[in-house]
Amino acid sequence: MVKQILAGETLPLRSAVLRNNLPLEECVFETDSQGFHLGAFVDDKLVSIATFFPEDYSELGHGGYRLRGMATHPNYHGKGYGTQLIQFAINHLRNEGISYLWCNARSTALGFYKKLNFMVVSDEFIVPGIGPHFNMSIQIQ
Repeated sequence: MVKQILAGETLPLRSAVLRNNLPLEECVFETDSQGFHLGAFVDDKLVSIATFFPEDYSELGHGGYRLRGMATHPNYHGKGYGTQLIQFAINHLRNEGISYLWCNARSTALGFYKKLNFMVVSDEFIVPGIGPHFNMSIQIQ
């Protein structure tokens, strides 16, 4: 089941999966209060998270939202929970009239996003301390 969650609920998975177990307070995004957060649950256990907030990608124009902090607990990889979460978000954003969704996708997650019809919109780049990424987007409207 996918539902909206509070920003603070995302922090343990952000830390464990995305930030090499940094203290939770170091996993807060400056944009956490600007958008919404989704969680996928299995038997009341939060297994996948993502944060969405309004931000345009300059080459794609106005009406964009950004996905950030997508993480799935390693024990639940490949079971469709991340896909359910993204599909839920796209439906929500479509209902809100948002034109597109974009993200900085880790190079290792390129296949995941391509299966969801995201397109690569940048060359590969390095996020310091994290590794190689691509910007990707999907048209919603």
